[in-house]
Amino acid sequence: MSDVKTEQMQPHSTDGKMNMQGPIAVVGVIALGAVMVFFAGQGLSSYVITLLALLFINAALAVSLTLTNGLTGLFSLGHPAFMTIGAYVAAILTFSARRKGSMLPALPEWLATTELSMLPALLIAGIAGGLVALAVGGAVLRLKGHYLAVATLGLIIVVQGLATNWDGITRGGSGISGLPRHVDIWWAFAFLVAVVFVTWRIKFSSLGRAMMAVRENELAAECSGINASRLKILAFVIGAIMAAMAGALLSHLISVVTPKTYSVLLAFNIVVMVVIGGSGSIFGAIVAATAITILSESLRPVEESIGLYGMSQVIVALCLIIVLYLKPSGLFGSNEPRSLRKLFGQRV
Repeated sequence: MSDVKTEQMQPHSTDGKMNMQGPIAVVGVIALGAVMVFFAGQGLSSYVITLLALLFINAALAVSLTLTNGLTGLFSLGHPAFMTIGAYVAAILTFSARRKGSMLPALPEWLATTELSMLPALLIAGIAGGLVALAVGGAVLRLKGHYLAVATLGLIIVVQGLATNWDGITRGGSGISGLPRHVDIWWAFAFLVAVVFVTWRIKFSSLGRAMMAVRENELAAECSGINASRLKILAFVIGAIMAAMAGALLSHLISVVTPKTYSVLLAFNIVVMVVIGGSGSIFGAIVAATAITILSESLRPVEESIGLYGMSQVIVALCLIIVLYLKPSGLFGSNEPRSLRKLFGQRV
């Protein structure tokens, strides 16, 4: 009996709160990643560095969709819509004030004379995406399954239509080009770290467990006192904030944003990353995003040389079919590798 009491009174190392194992591991992993990014920036070509930045942003997008779709069981395809919103908001805020008057004549005077640096523009872009998600979430999240997928797919079309026809604000189909290239590999790496950290903390908390309970059985979760609607809206809004910020970063990485930059095809690719990695697995989303990004970019020169455009998408779709046939739950299911959970002080 005394042994049981002693064990109960001892601090639990698996909680990550009563010891320093988790924080030390987090700092160590981030430091190691920063060192690798530093040496990559010193020894690789500008093209490869840009590709790595794109990879980091894609991985962050996959992780953010894991939070929205994987933890709560939603089937949202709306990430490109929020990316478009974030990209245009950040582009307008960072665009040269000297050129806004002629290129964006419908802007209010106070906005036409405003020129912000990347960080505040990025934060405002995320807030804009979150507010739109909060506005539409109450309506679309009443739907389930493929009905929700179609509704969020329609959101992409609506946002693209607004961006195309709002000439005085967005320059229509021409888009906004010549954006300052504020974003480099360090911005992309920092964003990935922030998204993974937030998503990991949410997943391994009471909030994350409540979200996963809603995913497994919404009725049973509500009977146990969980507000399923509120949790789904919360996950939807957080994912939209991350997606809007990713769109802002990507537009300032490639220096242009158009209504078609973030399309339905991108929604398919992000969903494939989540499904292949395992719906609900943060590590799986990163692995799948890395593999698909490298595969797509590696095949692009081959497509151009043989004139067989779209071949990379066919291969990605085939990979999805193979993974779903061999392992329907994805590479990692809803779990993280045991070694990672132990490293960061979570229950194993």
